[in-house]
Amino acid sequence: QVQPVESGGGLVQAGGSLRLSCAGSGHTLTSYSVGWFRQAPGKDREFVAAIRRITEFTNYADSVKGRFTISRDNGKDTVYLQMNTLKPEDTAVYYCALDPSTYGLGDSFYEYEYWGQGTQVTVSS
Repeated sequence: QVQPVESGGGLVQAGGSLRLSCAGSGHTLTSYSVGWFRQAPGKDREFVAAIRRITEFTNYADSVKGRFTISRDNGKDTVYLQMNTLKPEDTAVYYCALDPSTYGLGDSFYEYEYWGQGTQVTVSS
């Protein structure tokens, strides 16, 4: 079963940074487009960022543009989400998701077939 594994979450003060990692857990991530989503308590899961396979096209939610960066390290078979200038409203469980397709914007929950268990990010004010 394909299930990505997230890591790197934690508690950070507002204005700080964290880097989340998504590993393939035995399945190479280069075969997938990868997205990051987040879900805060009482809210729907929302798109954060995506990187498509082959084209390396990236897409970001407006709320994180200029602060978050998604990238791949194919040598380590890992996708990263670098989060800078964090705000309390970024507090959520962050999920990595995999999509076997190449095209599309990657910003829809329904594009993704495989989901990780999530990692908690808490930003204190």
